[in-house]
Amino acid sequence: MKKLYIVLIKAHTGLGAAARCITHYPYTHIAVSLDPSMTDLISFSRRYHYFPFEAGITHEYRHYYAFGAHSDFRAKIFELTVADERYEEVLGYIRACEEDGDMLFNVFSMATMPLIGGFRIAHADNCMSFTARCIELSGAVKMERPYWRYSIPDIDRLLRGNEYFEGRILRGDAPDDGYMTPFEPVRYLRGMAQTLTRLTCRFISEHI
Repeated sequence: MKKLYIVLIKAHTGLGAAARCITHYPYTHIAVSLDPSMTDLISFSRRYHYFPFEAGITHEYRHYYAFGAHSDFRAKIFELTVADERYEEVLGYIRACEEDGDMLFNVFSMATMPLIGGFRIAHADNCMSFTARCIELSGAVKMERPYWRYSIPDIDRLLRGNEYFEGRILRGDAPDDGYMTPFEPVRYLRGMAQTLTRLTCRFISEHI
């Protein structure tokens, strides 16, 4: 048997703060960890703090969540006990996402989740659908609907009884790995245009 950790994160971002004002729910990001140290968290998210549309499967670190003047971040962690063969399926899915150069960030599903429960586009994920798929493959809990329809609060409720930790996690050392690359308006707008155009084209090709 292996352990899989699901980490709900209170993100120190403008988008996260806006979401909390609307939903009154503290956690706005979610990731998977393969060990309890919480030093390497795997998600489907932005690769640079100021460029949210440059996104994909990522290995995130504590300083991605506690940056600048922030010395820590709040998190809620669930521990799942997973059979060996199921654990290998989770690892296989993570590897497949890493090797799939055609994966897109499904911002459309994320934006519509509160209204219609999101929707699926092939070879496209976000932090919620990626994590929910890992949970589904783990077989640790029973899921009553398609994985891509689970929001962060839904996953929170789904995993009740598997709580491992809730509180503040210190940032620790923060190496300069390029995550805090300074904001450039042209790069931001170019990334947004490319992502939305590719997602739209893929959605149309799947449904027409």
